[in-house]
Amino acid sequence: MGQNEVTLSAEGTSGTQVVTKGLPVGLRYRMRDHYVVGREKIREYARAVQDHHPVHWSEGAAADYGHDGLIAPLTFFSVPGYLAQTEMFESVLTGYDLSQIMQTDQVVRYHRPIRAGDALSYEVHLESVRHAFGGDLITFETVVTDQHGALVLVSQIGVVGRSGAGPDLGDLDAGVLMHGFRQGTERPGPPPRERNAPAAASPASPATAPPVSGFVRDFDSVRAGDELPSRTAQLTIGDLVNYAGVSGDPNPIHWSAEVAGRVELQAPVAHGMLSIGLGAGYVTSWLGDPGAVCEYAVRLTSPVYVTREGAEVEFSGKVKSVDPLERTATIALTARHQGRRIFGRATAVVRLR
Repeated sequence: MGQNEVTLSAEGTSGTQVVTKGLPVGLRYRMRDHYVVGREKIREYARAVQDHHPVHWSEGAAADYGHDGLIAPLTFFSVPGYLAQTEMFESVLTGYDLSQIMQTDQVVRYHRPIRAGDALSYEVHLESVRHAFGGDLITFETVVTDQHGALVLVSQIGVVGRSGAGPDLGDLDAGVLMHGFRQGTERPGPPPRERNAPAAASPASPATAPPVSGFVRDFDSVRAGDELPSRTAQLTIGDLVNYAGVSGDPNPIHWSAEVAGRVELQAPVAHGMLSIGLGAGYVTSWLGDPGAVCEYAVRLTSPVYVTREGAEVEFSGKVKSVDPLERTATIALTARHQGRRIFGRATAVVRLR
């Protein structure tokens, strides 16, 4: 195959087809099954991203804020989202090594918060592919709907993927790799037709955004140029192990120094969505209510290396602009690790009361 060619399989009415010239831009893939959001899963995820806002922990507090049950942290969608994208790579974009997929950016537009009890459906749309830096820069759009067909959020994510086999990890100690880390015969799955069939696009009904609670900052108290109080987050290898388990991402580069060294990393690196999740909690703690976030966008520019001594990520922010017609504010975030910016352009658009 040529440098820009990967082997793809897609199930059609006439059987399995192999596509070797380019990626099927425009392909839509619907996750096999819906994902039911559990109350305790919300709490587990909030702990993993160090988000202590009471609406993620207490049903009583969530009710006081005007929410019908616990609501999830802003980046919780990535847990079933990881399952949906992995399913798509394993069944349709089969030319890639999943252990070498690296995230570059994330943009999320929220229509309403994710709540305990939601049955979420994911449809992944392959938007664009561009070959660069020895791999493919791939952009996906993911539409998330609830059990009523109402739109919950729309996410755009950019990743770098490389085809072919990754580094040989077969001689590592038996205790390092999770069973089924690489796709293979020991991982059960549905019949090929059910697994590989891309779904047609389905329209989603827009959800009605909940009213802004009295806990959200007042519009008249916010000015362009206002600075948010800074915050420093501490990360340990234990935090990375915990996030790997909660998020469902078993890649050992995030917690094994030996594996990180095999792929020429200085140390285990924090998951991109963990860093993004820490930043989300930083914004919502200032805002007052996670349900009042309209959009959150982050471009990742540098990894967070976590050694045996741990790591620190320093967050700061500034009100970039305010919109008196929409009663919203745009927050510009900065995140630094070891003096380097780990976020490139990072913004959050929030509603104010």
